[in-house]
Amino acid sequence: MLARILVFSLSLAMPPVAATAAVVPQADPAAGAAGESRPAARELRLAQVGDVEVYYDGRGRRVIVDAWTGEILAIEPADRGARQRELRRLKREQILRERTARLQEQERYYLDDPEDMARLRRDMARERGYALPGEEFGFRVYPEPPRDGLPRYSYPEPYERDPYRDGAYGRPEIQEEPEIATRAPIRREPLPNVGPRPGGQEPVAVEPVEPATPPSTQFTARDDVAALQVLLDRAGASPGVIDGRFGSNVDKALVAYRELTGENLKSTDSEGIRKALEASGGDPFTTYTITPEDAAGPYVASVPADYGQKAKLERLSYTSVLEMLAERFHMDEAYLEQLNPDANFNRPGTIIKVAKVGAPASTEVARIVADKGRKQVRAYGRDGNLVAAYPATIGSADTPSPSGTHMVSRVAFNPEYTYNPNLNFKQGNNDKVLTIPPGPNGPVGSIWIALDKPTYGIHGTPDPAKIGKTESHGCVRLTNWDAEELAKLVKPGVIVQFIN
Repeated sequence: MLARILVFSLSLAMPPVAATAAVVPQADPAAGAAGESRPAARELRLAQVGDVEVYYDGRGRRVIVDAWTGEILAIEPADRGARQRELRRLKREQILRERTARLQEQERYYLDDPEDMARLRRDMARERGYALPGEEFGFRVYPEPPRDGLPRYSYPEPYERDPYRDGAYGRPEIQEEPEIATRAPIRREPLPNVGPRPGGQEPVAVEPVEPATPPSTQFTARDDVAALQVLLDRAGASPGVIDGRFGSNVDKALVAYRELTGENLKSTDSEGIRKALEASGGDPFTTYTITPEDAAGPYVASVPADYGQKAKLERLSYTSVLEMLAERFHMDEAYLEQLNPDANFNRPGTIIKVAKVGAPASTEVARIVADKGRKQVRAYGRDGNLVAAYPATIGSADTPSPSGTHMVSRVAFNPEYTYNPNLNFKQGNNDKVLTIPPGPNGPVGSIWIALDKPTYGIHGTPDPAKIGKTESHGCVRLTNWDAEELAKLVKPGVIVQFIN
């Protein structure tokens, strides 16, 4: 019988005193098929408790055995709660491991990523014992409510009662004067070669304009980062907008650069970056002269947020020469303006400093991978090698992107956009089908790569600086220039795989 009993022995550490053990009736193998039982339970005097051993059988029951004779002295029912306690213990360990892994992944915060900055604020608040408003574990309210009786959340500083401010001593409140924001006056300059004035009047005499002085080519620390971004852009590993700032898009582009070139380039290797720049096209910056066509447009004064107002416009063009040139050279508007602080972008002949980006990729793409977790789109050629990689915004929690494998059904350049609240998302108070005019500031930018799943596609964006840092309405969103490059490399039938 001992051969059928599992699995381990426990030594009992108890004082060496006499004990009584009740023997449970057991079936006697020698009793035959009738299964006659042994005599009724009897008491057994043990010299020491150490003379017994404890086993657990396959059903989880505890079996007490005489260590000398092998006789079973007692069988205790299985502890039904032991298994549950063990499962709970394993679950706690798993949760702890996952939490530790998440903390290790979240050690780095990117200052240009709104999601990371929100996470940084939450983490700092929790470390200081505060709770941010709207968190699922509830609010922390000050013990002293403000005068309006509403609760005040404990972020970022505790509320302290001011008897003078609160009127406890009869002192009236002091109303602060609102601060009025002022802006610099608009600089107005006459254009050269002014023609005849209306009514046949004599033309206005204009002094000749001195040739524009090229901007300085001296580098700053931010320009060094921009140089790395230019190098990545030239290699086909798009960093998104070139803005001279490190961030998640640069990290993803560096990984793609290693796969594209086979070179293990690091962001801190300034000498390696310089040599790679020389081999790929020279200096990361060049000069550009604004032409009359650049200044002529057409441009729109502003782009409304409401789709109903968008539909009333003739075209969703750029709003300024600055915006147009920033996209042409894959740059952030504010950074382009910072590089040229004295430039008049509306004046033909103005020489500005711009990023010297490379030529677009030309290898035909046979397969596209939309990586939701990495927030990146990767394009592969027929030989299976990586052709280009682009930072992307892929779906959201409310409107997730497709899953599995799909195909490109068609490619449209400079497309109109049909808004249908019954098929798409609900925007504002618009409840009718609207046709949004084309243009780089349209909802899908300048490109629409339609998928075989209706209403879903890969497209551009009017906000390139937000790519990879915000959410979309289920589609795959790229910068306009990355979407245009990809659109020229694909055709209907190309495979599009969505992975997590």
